[in-house]
Amino acid sequence: MNNYLYLLENVDKNYAGPTEILQVLRGINLCIKEGETVAVVGASGSGKSTLLHILGTLDTPTSGSVLCRGTNLLGLTPSEKADFRNKEIGFVFQFHHLLPEFNTVENVAMQAIIGGEGKKKALKKAEQTLSLVALQDRNLHAVTTLSGGERQRAAIARAVAANPSVLLADEPTGNLDEKTGRQITDLLLDLNRRLGTTLVVVTHNHEIAGKMQRCLELKAGRLHEL
Repeated sequence: MNNYLYLLENVDKNYAGPTEILQVLRGINLCIKEGETVAVVGASGSGKSTLLHILGTLDTPTSGSVLCRGTNLLGLTPSEKADFRNKEIGFVFQFHHLLPEFNTVENVAMQAIIGGEGKKKALKKAEQTLSLVALQDRNLHAVTTLSGGERQRAAIARAVAANPSVLLADEPTGNLDEKTGRQITDLLLDLNRRLGTTLVVVTHNHEIAGKMQRCLELKAGRLHEL
């Protein structure tokens, strides 16, 4: 498995409930290759977002191992995890989480600026990235004036501006109408082809899942290939 991006072995995730331990993930074994597109489906509460957060170092498993390009993510310090997220991961959520006090290009440049890149360079890169998502005419617009689909495109541009290894998308079309949702899905797949960025999408939408190279289902804490 020389070309794997992620390798998970025997990953469990437990939460302490009021009367018992809730086991959300049970013995998850998963290999995700560089450049793959992967969908994770399952009922609400099945642990899909938990798995995505573990891949993104936003959460830590109770046991097991999580490797990314051979690096043990569980052995990283909090500051190392933050640096890993900034450089290697692009997050796309159901809600765009754009900052209303900044315009579109400033929102897209924000992650690079926080990561220590000079503002001028970050803004130039952000402008180039907005052209990838067909928002080059909205650079200086207030994000509050953008449509829902345009806001999600801006959020995707922000996620890929730093050229991450992987895009982790949690219900990226869940807040959009059907037509706009299809456009966002096609955009994510287009970026995967053009940039080679690995794509992992958590979704309830089986039409979206069917467009990915692999579809996995979380059921009763276990992961099944569909």
